[in-house]
Amino acid sequence: MALLPVSDRLSVGYAAMLEQLDPRTAIELAVHAEQHGFRGVMTSDHFQPWVPQQGQAPFVWAVLAGIAAQTRGDFGPGVTTPGYRMHPAAVAQASATLAAMYPGRHWLGIGSGDALSEHVVGGYWPEAHERVGRMFEAIEIIKRLFATAHSGRDTRFAGNAYTLESTRLWTAPASPPQILVATAGPVTAKRAGRSADGLITTNASPEKLATLLERFATGAREAGKDPAAMPRVIQWHISMADTLGEAEETALREWPNGGMRFNRADIRSPQDFAHLARTVRIEDFDGHVFISADAAAHRAKLDELARLGFSHVYVHHVGRDQRAFIERFGAEVLGVTPSLA
Repeated sequence: MALLPVSDRLSVGYAAMLEQLDPRTAIELAVHAEQHGFRGVMTSDHFQPWVPQQGQAPFVWAVLAGIAAQTRGDFGPGVTTPGYRMHPAAVAQASATLAAMYPGRHWLGIGSGDALSEHVVGGYWPEAHERVGRMFEAIEIIKRLFATAHSGRDTRFAGNAYTLESTRLWTAPASPPQILVATAGPVTAKRAGRSADGLITTNASPEKLATLLERFATGAREAGKDPAAMPRVIQWHISMADTLGEAEETALREWPNGGMRFNRADIRSPQDFAHLARTVRIEDFDGHVFISADAAAHRAKLDELARLGFSHVYVHHVGRDQRAFIERFGAEVLGVTPSLA
C-alpha cells in the first residue's frame, strides 16, 4: 500500500512553511487547514529563515510530531537534507519513528540542500553536482535501514561521502515511509524515478513542469516501476488577497526569495538574502509565485497542475494571515464547508 495515496483526483494539502511559523502556530494551522478541506501537511526544514522578517525556524521533526498528533492526513518534510546537520542514519531513525507512531501517514521528502541551513555546522560546502551525489548516497543509506529494519540483520555502508557501521533500526513501521526526491532539474528527476518512490518540485512554467514529470516517468519505467502509481508532488507558492495590489505587496514583503531568479543554494545568511531582496520586482515572481486575488484563477491553476500529471499539491500562501487564507481558499477554491470534528 502506498503511504502517500495516489488517486485520479488531485489531492490538495497545506504547506506550513516553518520559516514563517512558530511551532504552536504551525500545529494550530495544520488542524485549521484540515477542517477546511486540506488533505495533508507539508512542512519546510530550515535552520534559518530566508530573510529576517520571516522570523522563525523551529526543528522540523518536533513540529511534525505535534502536527501528526492533532490531524488525520498525511504529513512530511517537503525537503530535509541528510548529511550536514544530521547524518542520514539519524534522518532514517526520525522518519521511521514517526511512521511507527502514525502508520500509513508519514512520507519523507529529501533534497540536496541550501547553504543557508546546512552550512551552519561548518565544513566544506560542495558544488551542485556533488550535493546531488551526496543526496542519492544518503537515500541509499536510508533505504537500506528501512529495508532491513525487520530482517533481524544489520546493514552497513561505505560510500564517497558517508559511512554507516553495522547497525539496524530497532524501531520501525511495518511499511517504510515513501522517499520523495525534491528537484527542479530534469537529470535529477530521471534519477529520482529510478531510485526513489516519488518526486517533489515547486512552481515553474507548465513546459518545464511537463518536462520534469516526463523525465521522472522515464526513470521510473527504466526501473520497472509504474510512474502513474507514484506520488508526483508540487509545493505551490501563492499570494492571495482581496486585491491584486495587496497580493503583490504581500509577495514582495513576505517572500522576496520567491522572486530571486538566480541560484540561491550558496547564499549563507538571512541578512545576505535581505540585501539581495532589494533588487526583486513584482515581475520576477512570474512562474515562481502565483499571484492573484481571483479564486477562479486559483481553481484554474489547480486544474492545470492536475492535467500536467501531478497527484498532490501542497499550497503555501506567502502572507501572514494564514487562518484567513485557509478559510477563504477552503470555501472559494476547494468548495469545502468547514468541519469542526
